Amino acid sequence: MTIDEMHELLEELTAEIPPAFFDELNGGINLLPDTRRSEYGNDLFTMGDYNRGGPMGRYINIYYGSMERVYGGLSREEYKKELWDVLRHEFRHHVESLAGERDLEIEDEEFIAEYLSEFED
Repeated sequence: MTIDEMHELLEELTAEIPPAFFDELNGGINLLPDTRRSEYGNDLFTMGDYNRGGPMGRYINIYYGSMERVYGGLSREEYKKELWDVLRHEFRHHVESLAGERDLEIEDEEFIAEYLSEFED
């Protein structure tokens, strides 16, 4: 899938999201060409992230290179489902941040801790 095709998919998916979810997402959703390896290991890739402040405000980044690296062999529909899962995950971060909650951050931390524990002696 090309980055342009992925951009089209992203537009299709975001059209399904109620406008209220975009409140205070002033930086929008950015599709970046990058492949981002996770800081926790070379076999983990960051598909997207949510940024909740700073000079650019609140925004979501989706990493095309990471998505392609992990899901590039999927059909368009399977790829769309994976992209939807990433987008939904990042929107949950956004909504929880607005509400002053950290439940998903804690879930993510627990997932990483469990993943890393598999490599301990």
